[in-house]
Amino acid sequence: MKKINNYEFWFVTGSQFLYGPETLAEVGKNSAQMVDNLNQGGNLPFKLIDKGVMKTAEEIENMAKEANYADGCAGIVTFCHTFSPSKMWIGGLSILTKPWLHFHTQFNREIPNEAIDMDYMNLHQSAHGDREHGFIGARMRLPRKVVAGYWEDPETQARIGRWMRAAAGAAVSRRIKVMRFGDNMREVAVTEGDKVAAQIQFGWQVNTWPVGQLVEAMETVTAREIDALMEGYRAKGYQNAFPEEMLETVRYQAREEIAIKKMLDEAACVAFSNTFENLYGMKQLPGLATQDLMAQGYGYGGEGDWKVAALTAVMKAMGEGLGGGTSFMEDYTYDMKNGLSLGAHMLEVCPSIAAESPRIEVHALGIGGKEAPARLVFEGKSGDAIMCTLIDMGDRFRMIAHDVTCVKPTQTMPNLPVARVMWRPAPDLARGAESWIIAGGAHHSVLSFDCDAGMMADWARIMGIEFIHIDAGTEPERLERELLISDVVWRGKC
Repeated sequence: MKKINNYEFWFVTGSQFLYGPETLAEVGKNSAQMVDNLNQGGNLPFKLIDKGVMKTAEEIENMAKEANYADGCAGIVTFCHTFSPSKMWIGGLSILTKPWLHFHTQFNREIPNEAIDMDYMNLHQSAHGDREHGFIGARMRLPRKVVAGYWEDPETQARIGRWMRAAAGAAVSRRIKVMRFGDNMREVAVTEGDKVAAQIQFGWQVNTWPVGQLVEAMETVTAREIDALMEGYRAKGYQNAFPEEMLETVRYQAREEIAIKKMLDEAACVAFSNTFENLYGMKQLPGLATQDLMAQGYGYGGEGDWKVAALTAVMKAMGEGLGGGTSFMEDYTYDMKNGLSLGAHMLEVCPSIAAESPRIEVHALGIGGKEAPARLVFEGKSGDAIMCTLIDMGDRFRMIAHDVTCVKPTQTMPNLPVARVMWRPAPDLARGAESWIIAGGAHHSVLSFDCDAGMMADWARIMGIEFIHIDAGTEPERLERELLISDVVWRGKC
């Protein structure tokens, strides 16, 4: 389910008429070469479009208007090759609604000892031209990403690429629709939230569909459709680890998946939530069905958690093509001897994070009062990842990103009938858990091997929300003080 491959970014060069036509022609030529090379470098996930050299306030304002109404434009990248007086940027930047990256670089890597003269100095002025440009962004209090570095360096390009993914995630976010089957799990606080505020802040349209409508959709699914999806399970490498008498149980999950997908696609929804407390007319809680839909790119949140459902969809889109995997996740229990956390859920962990081919198994659920559902069982892969959650603080939304290192589970856990992943939180289990809890982090989150904390910080900045990062240097006491200050700042903004 492709979401972000059609976006592009505009490269805008700042200058002025002071330097004469020859210098401006060279500025345009250099900028065009930079764009061509950046596009060919292999480190940008989206195409840069050279929008030429901006020399007047009118040109800048027209560019901003055009960018705002271009659906394919996910953001702009500005670079002041020469000195571009910042007052002429005020009109354009004041109306710009697309994400903005200020790229501080210069065309030549080194100063040419013999060739440097005043003509050279007049042409290569980004060292102070970008400072003038940076001032107006700060003076206008505009959210923007600043990347400094030489434009041919792979790491510099990679930083721009990660920001592009965040900006594309923002574009995806503003079009997200979430389908809720029923309401939230009763008496749970963190899965609640202000849906109107979320639509204003993120663009998320969150609405409810009756479970009975899903049951009706399931009744229209044909045996031929189920046969085709069962073959699809085999093609994906899902191993059959269930006895033959459980075949109809697995086919029922396929029926659920087909019906949910039809409803999602018909309503243009890319995320959904449900709860085991509202399965009226259904025989099983969707397990395998939900897992396979997540593997296709749909977002999901358990127990009616629509915020995490939408966030899963956003992060899957941001990480598209990277191959690491992203999944709905829940902290479940600890290995306190080894400082590890075991993440799982009743059923719904995405196979994109599996270390080996998942097995289709059938086990009793223990809650919900329905039949034993089929699900994919596997161990999660190892490697650096983040846990990310989004909470409603009442007057604002807060995103929390936690650096973790996923590891091979310390035990085989042969009787645990769910997909599971184990990780070591930064800076360690105790301080990491304390920090998460102090910040109000939810028990539901998104685990991603594709998105990093920097990418999510960029997304949060674009969306205008608070961002908290728990990393190797986090100390709970210092974080608590920082949160008190942050609370004052954000309450002043609201």
